[in-house]
Amino acid sequence: MTDTTRKAARPDAPAAPWAPGRAAPAARRVRRRARVTPWLFLAVPLALLLTFTYAPIANMAAYSFTDWDGVSPELNWTGAENYTELLTRSELFEVFLVSGYYLVASVVQIVLALYFATVLSFDVRFRNFFKGVLFFPYLINGVAIGFVFLYFFQDGGTLDSVLRLLGAETDHAWLGTPFSANTSLAGVSVWRYLGLNFVLFLGAIQSIPGELYEAAEIDGASRWQQFRHIIAPGIRPVLSLSVILSVSGSLSVFEIPYIMTGGATGTETFVIQTVKLAFQFNKTGLASAAAVVLLLIVLAVTWVQRRIVPDEKVDLV
Repeated sequence: MTDTTRKAARPDAPAAPWAPGRAAPAARRVRRRARVTPWLFLAVPLALLLTFTYAPIANMAAYSFTDWDGVSPELNWTGAENYTELLTRSELFEVFLVSGYYLVASVVQIVLALYFATVLSFDVRFRNFFKGVLFFPYLINGVAIGFVFLYFFQDGGTLDSVLRLLGAETDHAWLGTPFSANTSLAGVSVWRYLGLNFVLFLGAIQSIPGELYEAAEIDGASRWQQFRHIIAPGIRPVLSLSVILSVSGSLSVFEIPYIMTGGATGTETFVIQTVKLAFQFNKTGLASAAAVVLLLIVLAVTWVQRRIVPDEKVDLV
């Protein structure tokens, strides 16, 4: 028998024994792949987030320390001059008073949305129809809503025609005075965003176990008692989120008043003023500082709200 035949007939040499505490190469590859895979899925969303959100915010913060006009390629560093101008010119902050109308409207909106969500969460006739009616305005484009209600509130428009049919003669200019104009615009915002809060509340109410309602009905609890002791505690996190969205939205109103009045008749909001500073008066640096201030105010309001009403785990069962 030759040496080659002996080597072929020889059984395979036993593998090296596995040392305790030393992971096999295959196991290490699996763990490495498990760590890397989530980041591969997150790579594109994170890149888009950095490119279109955080990079513009960083540029805006940088522009707020310059006197850039938005056109010239030259940037002159001015330090905190723009922020000093914002804090010393009272007319630049007076527009925040307009946000008070929308803040009151947001309270009305939350109350109405909570009411309709509670009612339609029970067995009511045509409840699916009413759900669609309440949510439909939120699906309409904001520009279209602005133009529709512009004709609705104009002199001799739809609202005056309806009031005339009801026997109420009026020659009131609904968009002619600051109070009536801001009240009308705030009412339009309530009509548009009511559906969003309604859907949030309805989803939260329907996530509450049905056994709680059955037990409450067996014990003779009324609808109000069910709302107070079951629904209200169960939707507390969603209610907190809705309050945050409403407050931040009332501070950054733009679309409806800009389309309907352009900021005239005392309806100019802080965002409309910022847009005019940037694109009408070519003060992009000052407008950037105003945008940074608005961002800080919204973050501060959100932080205060979260401190006052912290998230708590709700256990109803």
